[in-house]
Amino acid sequence: MQQQDQTDQERRADDSFFGQPRGLSTLFFTEMWERFSYYGMRAILLYYMYFSVTKGGLGFDQSLAASIMAIYGSLVYLTSVIGGFVSDRILGSRRTVFYGGILIMLGHIALSLPMGSPALFASIVLITVGTGLLKPNISEMVGGLYTEYDNRRDSGFTIFVFGINLGSFIAPLLVSWLGFKVNFHLGFSLAAIGMFFGLLQYIRGGKKHLPSSSLYPSDPLEPSDAKKLSIQVGLGIVVFGLVLLLMQVMGNLSLSSFISLLSLIAIATPIVYFVIIISSKKISDTERSRVIAYIPLFIAAAIFWAIEEQGSVVLALFAENQTNNNFFGVFNIPAGWYQSLNPLFIMLYTPFFAWLWIKLGKKQPSSPSKFSLGLGIAGLSYLFMVIPVMLFGSSAKVSPLWLLGSWAIVEVAELLISPIGLSVTTKLAPKAFESQMMSMWFLADSAGQAVNSQIVKYYTPDNEINYFMIVGLVAIVAGIILIFLVKPIKRLMEGVN
Repeated sequence: MQQQDQTDQERRADDSFFGQPRGLSTLFFTEMWERFSYYGMRAILLYYMYFSVTKGGLGFDQSLAASIMAIYGSLVYLTSVIGGFVSDRILGSRRTVFYGGILIMLGHIALSLPMGSPALFASIVLITVGTGLLKPNISEMVGGLYTEYDNRRDSGFTIFVFGINLGSFIAPLLVSWLGFKVNFHLGFSLAAIGMFFGLLQYIRGGKKHLPSSSLYPSDPLEPSDAKKLSIQVGLGIVVFGLVLLLMQVMGNLSLSSFISLLSLIAIATPIVYFVIIISSKKISDTERSRVIAYIPLFIAAAIFWAIEEQGSVVLALFAENQTNNNFFGVFNIPAGWYQSLNPLFIMLYTPFFAWLWIKLGKKQPSSPSKFSLGLGIAGLSYLFMVIPVMLFGSSAKVSPLWLLGSWAIVEVAELLISPIGLSVTTKLAPKAFESQMMSMWFLADSAGQAVNSQIVKYYTPDNEINYFMIVGLVAIVAGIILIFLVKPIKRLMEGVN
C-alpha cells in the first residue's frame, strides 16, 4: 500500500511535458506517426480501389469500393478486442503495442507493391490485426500515467488526441500528392515509412518514460485458461468456416455478402462483450454499475462515429465527383487533401477545449452531457450538406467551402466525444478489464462503420438529399434522447464525472 501511494505521488509530481507526465510525450509521438501511416493510406485507398486500371487503380465498382472502405475501418477497430485481451492476459500493453506496429508497417509495405487485389487484401489483414494490437493499448497506457482523480486526465487525453490529428493532417497532403501525381504505390510506401518512425520513437522513449507495469499483463492467463481459450478460438474458426461453406453451397458467397457477414459480427461483438464483463465475478458491484452506465455512451459513440467516419467514404466521393477542385485555374486539388480537414479542425479547436475543461474544472458538464451535445452537432454537419445539393443539384460541381463547413461542424462534435470518451472509458473500466474496456471504446467505432458498410450503398446522386437528411436527423434525435438519460447515467457512474 505504501509503495502504491509513493507511485501515485510520483505520477502527480511528473509534469515535464506541458504540465503532463513525460511518458505522454513518448505516446504522443508514437501515435502521431502511426496515425500518419493509417490516414495517409486511407486518404487514397478508396480512389485506388475504384479508379480504372489505366489510372493506376484496381477498377472496382464504386459502390463496392465504398463498402470495402467502411468494413475495413470497422475491422481495424473490431480487432481491438484481440489487442485488449493479448495485453491484459498475455503480453502486457507495451509489448503488444510494439508487435502491432510491426504488423502495420508490413501491411503498408504490401500495399506499396504493385501486386493488385491480393496485396490489397493481405494488407487489410495485416493492418487490421496490427492496429487492433496497438491502438487500445497505447490509449490505455495514457490513462495509466494518471491517478484516478488527477484533474489533468481529460486535458492529457486532449493533448494526446492532438498528436493523433497532427499525423493525420500531414499524411493526406503528402501521400495524396504522391498517389495522384506519381502513383498510388509510392504513396503507400510513404505510409510505411511513417510507421517505421513511430516504432523508433516508441522503442527510444518507452524504456525511459513508460511505467514498468506496462510490461506485464494485468490479469495473466493461467494454464487452464489457456487450454480453454484454445478450444474456444478453434471452435470459433470452425464455425466461421462452416458459415462460409454454407454460403458457398447456397450460392450466396460473394465479396458483398462476406462484407455483410463481417458487419453482423462487428455489431454482435460489443453486445457479447458487455454481457461477459457485466456477468464476470472479477468485478465489484461498483465496477458493474459503471459498466452499465457506459452502455448508452457506447451507443451514442457508435452513432457519432458512423457519421464522422463517412468522411473517408461519402464525403471523399463528394470531393472527387461533385466538388470544383480547380484552384483559380492554376492548380487541381487532389481529392485526398480534403481528408486533412478533419485533423486540421481538431488541432485548431483542441487548445480551446483543453483550456476550457481546465478552466471549468469540477464545474464542467458531465461526460453524458458532452456526448448528447456532440451528437446533435454531428447531425447538423450532415444537414448542412443537404443545402448545396438542394441549391445546385447532384450533377453540379460545387465550391469546396461546403465540405469545409461540414467538417468544421462535425469536428466540434468530435472534441466533445472522442477525447472525453477515451478518458471516461479509462475511468469506468474495471481493474480486471482495463485494456479490454478500452477495446470497447474502439468497438463503438467498429459498430458505426459496420452500419456504414451497409448504408453507403444507398448514397447515390438520386438519393443524396434523403441520405444526408436521414443520417443527420437520426443523430440529432439520439442526442435529444441522451439528454433525458444524463441523470440516471450519472447515478450509475458512482462518483465518476
